[in-house]
Amino acid sequence: MKTRTTPSLGWKHIYMVLIVLILMAALLRILGKGSSLSSTMISSQDPFTESSPSSEDQFVKSPSSAEDQFTDPSPSAQGLFVGSSPDDASMFMHPEPEDTFEGNSSDAIMTTKDEELSFDPPLLTNPAMPDNSDVENITYSSKSKPQVCNYAMGKWVADSRRPLYSGFGCKRWLPSPWACRLTQRLDFSYEGYRWEPINCQMPEFERFSFLSKMQDKTIAFIGDSLGRQQFHSLMCMATGGEDSPDVEDVRREYGLIKRSGAIRPDGWAYRFPSTNTTILFYWSSTLCRLERINNTDPDSSLALHLDRAPSFLTKFLHRFHVLVLNTAHHWIKAKFIANRWIMHVNRKPIKDGILMDMMNVKNYTVHRIVKWLDSQLPLHPGLKAFFRTRSPRHLDKTGFCNNTIPLTGGSEVFQEGSSDKVVETAVKGTGVKILDITALSELRDEAHKSQYRIFSTAAYHDCLHWCLPGIPDTWNELLVAQL
Repeated sequence: MKTRTTPSLGWKHIYMVLIVLILMAALLRILGKGSSLSSTMISSQDPFTESSPSSEDQFVKSPSSAEDQFTDPSPSAQGLFVGSSPDDASMFMHPEPEDTFEGNSSDAIMTTKDEELSFDPPLLTNPAMPDNSDVENITYSSKSKPQVCNYAMGKWVADSRRPLYSGFGCKRWLPSPWACRLTQRLDFSYEGYRWEPINCQMPEFERFSFLSKMQDKTIAFIGDSLGRQQFHSLMCMATGGEDSPDVEDVRREYGLIKRSGAIRPDGWAYRFPSTNTTILFYWSSTLCRLERINNTDPDSSLALHLDRAPSFLTKFLHRFHVLVLNTAHHWIKAKFIANRWIMHVNRKPIKDGILMDMMNVKNYTVHRIVKWLDSQLPLHPGLKAFFRTRSPRHLDKTGFCNNTIPLTGGSEVFQEGSSDKVVETAVKGTGVKILDITALSELRDEAHKSQYRIFSTAAYHDCLHWCLPGIPDTWNELLVAQL
């Protein structure tokens, strides 16, 4: 009897073990699929939504320069700066105001009740990681290893085919104060150079090819007087400096009219009917919205909303295909006082805190406008947005810019990062590209307007604006190469 019952009990145990093993294998497969699904869901999150909302932004304090003389951070602000060494770009954190820029179609200086545009801030990348935001083209070596094309790295080379248009012509598009060929200046050797990037071939600018590429498209420059110079430069390049009577003035289409008592219109806009290409400029030196505090008082102070985009930009953004922003040289307290600008955040005037320091204000505003623009890019898939870096001012030890000899300080740029750390850090991790012109322009101190006037020379030296034809033409070549 025992020899019969013992095998029977053994088979039962074997069956039970097999059943347990099958159940465990099925359970492991289910758990594996669940983990894979979880990873897929995490990786497909909206790139503009943070996994955990953050209440802080990072800003970079740019190195001091001759063109941007700002006060040092206040003692309270200094306590918020961190850095590995005094030479590193300093970082500071700030209380998070409302993450919105507002959009409407109201006049830029009239107070109105708007509907707010809210958005989640984009994810910030590690500042220590390399920034390839200004990289557009990729070239390949003989070993098929990709090499990025950084247009800001390169050298100035002599070119007898320059300039791209005559300084005696382009009278319809080129303001006479910037046409140095019409002034008392005698040396124009600055016109005979072009920029040559190191790692890639930058195509030669050809106006008909450019207009064909920009068919049915609008290129918008929004910024200060240096942005205006870039606009006039591109108009001269696109027309070859010719009168081009067929080009249409479409300023009224964008509300760019000269207001009563104004010394100039808010901007200019022209259309090439052969390709339906529009090129425009809108004046906004701070890239902030301005509103009159008291609508009934024409002499009222103006609210400068640091966290709201210019109404022109929010109104016409859907019509732009290429957008170039810039701001740099108006962040000086004396200018704010002279213009009666009162800084506002969250629709309230700023009375104390780190935003009383002008350097912090500039950093804050540049980061804000980039964040807002980045949030709009998914809504405008045909838009390419650029933020141009600071155009340098050159002052010698006497406070003038008398040099007329090209490239006395060198002809090459090998640095990988931008000299404009504010813009470089603001665009990092966003869809907004950097148009990095600072370091290559630093080498061209002889190309400024300086003291030369049409009928005489002046005691005042303009060491900020450039002669045209001149350096802004190169900025546009870099821009067009990245389209």
